[in-house]
Amino acid sequence: MEEMSTITEVIAHLKKVGYVEDFNLQQNALVCRDGHFSVFHDEFVIDKAYRFEGDSDPADEATVYAISSPKYGIKGILVNGAGIYTDGLTDEMLQSLQMKRK
Repeated sequence: MEEMSTITEVIAHLKKVGYVEDFNLQQNALVCRDGHFSVFHDEFVIDKAYRFEGDSDPADEATVYAISSPKYGIKGILVNGAGIYTDGLTDEMLQSLQMKRK
């Protein structure tokens, strides 16, 4: 596989391999399907995270998360700029959004 160096390339690759949902971060859940479907902190796992750092401006930082929910059989993408904004997020959501290291 060729190296992916942009957010657009990573998103295109993830969509090709089945990560088709567009997740948005809410206080205690990830939502998709125009807000009509929620996946809670104990119902998803982060399969992979791709981190992009700005050369000179921290505001250019972003992380692309490849997320799956075995419970619902769905896969999707969450793009978060400049780190997870923690105000209003539950502790459970913050912990769930950390990569699980083996």
